[in-house]
This record gives sequence, structure tokens and C-alpha cells, in this order.
Amino acid sequence: MRAIYKICTAEEWNEAQRSGTFTGSEVDHRDGFIHFSTGDQVAETAARHFPQMTGLVLVMVDANQLGAALKWESSRGGDLFPHLYASLNTAAVRLVNALPDGEARAAFLTSLPD
Repeated sequence: MRAIYKICTAEEWNEAQRSGTFTGSEVDHRDGFIHFSTGDQVAETAARHFPQMTGLVLVMVDANQLGAALKWESSRGGDLFPHLYASLNTAAVRLVNALPDGEARAAFLTSLPD
């Protein structure tokens, strides 16, 4: 399994669990794909895009389950980021954790597998 990660609100994820599909957050809808990060990228993603937000979850997805709709595209600093050009079927999700707030968040995110 190749793990990729999505940060979203608990409310967004609760809706995805009810429907069986995650269609993305506001920024995903605007950009036309669902943003993911690798284990090495997710701490910086959290720090840049979610620094003061609370009530977040970290969703670990098996990238091998996403097929051709998953594209690896250059983004921040030229790194390749996983972008899903489809809705996420929750069957591809392997783990969901509440993200800690504050300084505990960075510590939690620095030891994730890829």
C-alpha cells in the first residue's frame, strides 16, 4: 500500500462516511481535484493551509486503490503531489484520525508512513 493523506474538517468527513463518497472541500472544488499529500508533505501542508483551524481529521488513503484518476503533479517547491481527479470512494480509506490542535499537531504529523 502507498499511503497518501487528506486533511479536512470532521464535518466534511462525517458527510463522506454517510454518503460513501468524499467529493472534496471548498478548495478542491475550486481547483477541480482533491488535494492529497504524502507522509513527508502533510506536516507542511497542515502548517501552511490549516494553521489555526480546529476540528480537523487526517484521512489515510491507499493510493493504489485510486487508479488512473490519481495524478502526481508538480506543486510546492517542485515536489510531486497526489491529486485525485474524481470523487474519493471511502472504501479506499485505511485510517481516519482526529488531528491534534496547536503544537501537538506538528509532532503527530512528522512520523507518518508513505
